Amino acid sequence: MNKYVERLYNGIIKENPTFVLMLGMCPTLAVTSSAVNGIGMGLSTTVVLVMSNLLISMFRKVIPNGVRMPAYIVVVASLVTIVQFIMQAYTPSLSASLGVYIPLIVVNCIILGRAESYASKNPIAPSIFDGLGMGFGFTIGLTCIGLIRQILGASLGITVFIMAPGAFLVLAFLVAGMNVIREKMEKKGKPLAAPSGCLTGDCASCSQSAMCTGKLPGTQKKSEE
Repeated sequence: MNKYVERLYNGIIKENPTFVLMLGMCPTLAVTSSAVNGIGMGLSTTVVLVMSNLLISMFRKVIPNGVRMPAYIVVVASLVTIVQFIMQAYTPSLSASLGVYIPLIVVNCIILGRAESYASKNPIAPSIFDGLGMGFGFTIGLTCIGLIRQILGASLGITVFIMAPGAFLVLAFLVAGMNVIREKMEKKGKPLAAPSGCLTGDCASCSQSAMCTGKLPGTQKKSEE
């Protein structure tokens, strides 16, 4: 398989950030009250993913190892600010609907995870396609959840799907469906990636584990709850 096509397939199917890796759950559950919100959030994240992967890959050899995470955050924060201003200028209603979740793209696990695990170690072109794949996978996930909630909640009048619990219910059914697909692909010898990240508690494979535990310079260890 062509390496660029492989990066797209990886993000959309094999390591879909929403249904397989279970990353970016905060915006996934918070903004998917409609399909439009899901598309808007997904595409905004995709733009930031692609541009951050491009820039981090471009400067991967000159960013000192000791400050790579702060450098990534500066890059991502700058891109998010640009995206936010563009949305406020051209799609003000969507920007108002997504609210604080646009600025919170800065700390999205998907973006920092791809910067650390892929863009910082690979050339520019594959990194761009990796960002596209992950971004499209995230967009598809959010749009599916938003579309189902909109149909069941707004169109059919099942109020619970408009409310917060509806997001959990829809996500649970879609993940269950993905687990069925996972089993079938494993039987065919094409396993999907194992779930990982903050939701599963798998800190060992999470690119942000150093930030969560306060091991980076200038951070404090969080107290155990």
